Amino acid sequence: MITNISLLSLWVSDIDASLAFYTDVMGFEVGDDLQLGPDFRWTTVVHPKQPELQIHLTTPSKPLPDYLIAAMERAQAEGAMPGIGLNVDDCRATYADLTAKGVEFLQEPEDRPYGVEALMRDNSGNWMVLVEPRSFTPEDFEGVDMG
Repeated sequence: MITNISLLSLWVSDIDASLAFYTDVMGFEVGDDLQLGPDFRWTTVVHPKQPELQIHLTTPSKPLPDYLIAAMERAQAEGAMPGIGLNVDDCRATYADLTAKGVEFLQEPEDRPYGVEALMRDNSGNWMVLVEPRSFTPEDFEGVDMG
């Protein structure tokens, strides 16, 4: 029986730069950082409050076919890759802290029926959503335009 999610892979353009971003800017800790042969590096970060979930930082590379590597690199360059969602205790304060550290935001904190939300990009262009969650019901969305 499945008990939990333990690993999520995140496509990045440069493992060293992303490792620095996630540890120095976002407050994660290094999980593993192993060179497994000449062409493969296994690098993970974990959040100190959720160490059982590892985020695997990996680049588009072999064994993926060349056409897929090229497509993923184009999507990264355009900032069109999906990323991860992060819960925060104070979205506006987190936004101010990360903005001061040079993080690119696509959307400033906004009130939503489910909480306060901001959209940002990591240093590889992956979209990330920050949410200060609050309780909601389906009725809270009536008449709400999420576009």
